Amino acid sequence: AEFIYENIMIEANVIHAAYHNNCQRLLFLGSTCIYPKNVSQPMSESSLLMDKLEPTNEPYAIAKIAGIKLCESYNRQHGTDYRSIMPTNLYGINDNFHPTNSHVIPALIQRFHAAKTIGQKEVIVWGSGNVRREFLYVDDMAKASLFVLQLDKEAYKKNTSPMLSHINIGSGVDITVKKLAEEIKDIVGFNGKILFDKSKPDGPLKKLTDITRISNMGWIPNINLTDGLKETYDWYRNHINV
Repeated sequence: AEFIYENIMIEANVIHAAYHNNCQRLLFLGSTCIYPKNVSQPMSESSLLMDKLEPTNEPYAIAKIAGIKLCESYNRQHGTDYRSIMPTNLYGINDNFHPTNSHVIPALIQRFHAAKTIGQKEVIVWGSGNVRREFLYVDDMAKASLFVLQLDKEAYKKNTSPMLSHINIGSGVDITVKKLAEEIKDIVGFNGKILFDKSKPDGPLKKLTDITRISNMGWIPNINLTDGLKETYDWYRNHINV
């Protein structure tokens, strides 16, 4: 609860301070967790606030939705140009590779590399492995952010609306956790077995963003998953596991 409160207060203060200091252009980053639990796939921007949120994400999602709506309110009332983007799951260099609190890709890289190093025979992956997830390399996310921020104001207005102005950022492609684990295993060079712990929760069966809006504006991702995973693992070996 304290984290969510801080999140809301920080974004409100930053957006408000931007206006009072005559900052005419601002980019607010959210998350695709803003969409309802039972959202149609792929998740389009128009599904915002159309149904109940995922309970485990609700406080964080509400904080991000508040930021979107605050930006839109300043735009309508004060004529500012505050824009919002909603990225999918991100990964890449400088990620968090902590063994207990990292996200799925850095966690699997760390786990497979550790198993290879000590000669472990198997690696356990949480869940069934059947759920599908979408991933975007961090460099693509950075380029998408600059693309949206620097987009001509009229082009931005043409592809959005005053009360539905946020833009999804993703790869537009998903993969099962099982195939993801197998690919990371091959990239790392681990020769043991992958075991799936089905007693652990899977979460939503599918989470894929609809990137039609930003694609129509002229942006597409450049780094496919395999290349991104290789770059991430190379960075991990050179910077973390030294």
